[in-house]
Amino acid sequence: MENEKKNIQQINIELDEKISSGEYANFVVVTHSTAEFVLDFTRILPGVPKAKVHSRIIMAPQHAKAFLGALNDNIKKFETKHGEIKMPNRDSGFASFGVKPPKDTLPN
Repeated sequence: MENEKKNIQQINIELDEKISSGEYANFVVVTHSTAEFVLDFTRILPGVPKAKVHSRIIMAPQHAKAFLGALNDNIKKFETKHGEIKMPNRDSGFASFGVKPPKDTLPN
């Protein structure tokens, strides 16, 4: 057990001013290959038929799974504090958000 604690490395994470303001996204397209997961973040605006990818995050499968775990943990904490996050009817898929994915190909 002590050996495990000695092998843990602390990382200092810097957040520069430009990145700290964030980028709003209300839509994400997730695709994958055998080597990586690709998350393309965009925002869908009413009356605008086109959406630009504002941020693309590429992760190894292990990092994507760790990210999923961290996101699930944070959603549980959020719902414990603020109540259940209500979702539109799941049967209608993307249409419940007023959007549908492209018919031909995804942007990668």
